[in-house]
Amino acid sequence: GSLPGASSHSLKYFSSSILEPSQGLPHFVAVGYVDGQVFVHYDSKSRRVQPRVSWMEKVEKEDPQYRERNTQNFFVAEDSFRRNLENLRLRYNQSEGFHTLQTMYGCELQANRSKGGFLLQADGRKEGFWQHGYDGRTFLTFDKERLTWVAPQPQAQITQRKWDAIPGHNQRKKFYLEEICIEWLEKHLSYGKETLLRTEPPEVTMSSKTEVEDGMETHVCRLHGFYPREIDASWTRDGEVWLQDTFRVSVAPNADGTFHAWLSIRIDPKERGRYWCHVEHDSLQEPLDVALEELNLGLIIGCVVAGLVL
Repeated sequence: GSLPGASSHSLKYFSSSILEPSQGLPHFVAVGYVDGQVFVHYDSKSRRVQPRVSWMEKVEKEDPQYRERNTQNFFVAEDSFRRNLENLRLRYNQSEGFHTLQTMYGCELQANRSKGGFLLQADGRKEGFWQHGYDGRTFLTFDKERLTWVAPQPQAQITQRKWDAIPGHNQRKKFYLEEICIEWLEKHLSYGKETLLRTEPPEVTMSSKTEVEDGMETHVCRLHGFYPREIDASWTRDGEVWLQDTFRVSVAPNADGTFHAWLSIRIDPKERGRYWCHVEHDSLQEPLDVALEELNLGLIIGCVVAGLVL
């Protein structure tokens, strides 16, 4: 769940490089995400930064060097990834073949809709992360509060000692995550606000089935087409949150950029009147409570339609 009326926004970059890629995969790919949506893409085949959302035109209008500068940055990264992969293969004493090096870094802000602005974390921290992985396992993670790299494997400790010893290296990483990254996140949110700061309320539907063996009923509360992703949904019994016999499925994306989720509960049919599906979301002025009783007519129709779909 999340704080009602608050949602988080994030800017993240994922890069990955493959040694001896097969089936036409590029050697190097870098992707930028705002709130989980791809906004820029670079790979070693095109060697150009490609905007992936229409609002990037506004960014490039205000900052004509944006594409050139970032293409150059990724080009340099591609080259260093290639060299690092070769070094790591030798360090791990491995044969040639398929090896991967990945980097993820980014920052996050809490947004407060009612005030129309952004908030730092409650304790004043700015959320940020930077980590590297080799062959699918964590290689190095940056601890920005203690200004050091954390190495879970002996092979990574060599790099950790080297990086920790470079004057100002870790301070620059921290400055990027806490200042520059946050600044760009705010900039992107203001350019893409029509899509990134919109709200779409969830449509709630129910379906149910009776278990033949014991006569118990399973009810499913489905939430369709909401945005942003953060949502609080629970079953309540006599007005209290009821966790017993409930099963919740995590939020998943729809093709149009909205999200869906569902939660189910198993109950004695005689107690149907006591249960409600309770939903809180940024798009709703008040929490939404949908009674099981209200939906029994809809359930029958829903089951018929579901049957046809299946």
